[in-house]
Amino acid sequence: MTNRTIDEQKLIADCKHGNAKAQRKLYDLYAPVMMGVSMRYVKDYDDACDVLQDGFVKLFTKIDSYLGIGSFEGWARRIFVTTALEFLRERHALKFALNIDDLNDSTGGFNNTIIEEIAADELMNVILGLPDGYRTVFNLFAIEGFSHAEIAKALEISEGTSRSQFARARKLLQKKLQDIY
Repeated sequence: MTNRTIDEQKLIADCKHGNAKAQRKLYDLYAPVMMGVSMRYVKDYDDACDVLQDGFVKLFTKIDSYLGIGSFEGWARRIFVTTALEFLRERHALKFALNIDDLNDSTGGFNNTIIEEIAADELMNVILGLPDGYRTVFNLFAIEGFSHAEIAKALEISEGTSRSQFARARKLLQKKLQDIY
């Protein structure tokens, strides 16, 4: 075990005992990463700050359920993704189009070298420009690694809708990237 792992385990144990200093240290350690997660789902900075705060409240409330199996960051990330989804659902931002008849899954001659030329922050800005439903499914599938079955369950949609939203998000991203480059 590395010192970081041992330090993190002690920090988590102290948080489980309600140690406010340990909670602050854990917050300081993970807030930047979890803010990035929040911003991927919620475009507005102030709303992302709300998601961040709500996520940490949930994290500290549920920290006893973390058993040390798997990475703590991965466990925490799930809480923040769920919190962001709840935020979007409360604001009715997750509206999904169910008509997949007009969906063309081909890339339409998309030049994949564009991806190699674009900076990560530029790509994230393009992703943030997607409609909420597309962006949410795209983030869950392409970035977080959720399966379409998991996305369907989390968002209370069908797997087909998840696949459709992902394909549409990908197609719209390709178009936006082609327009930029």
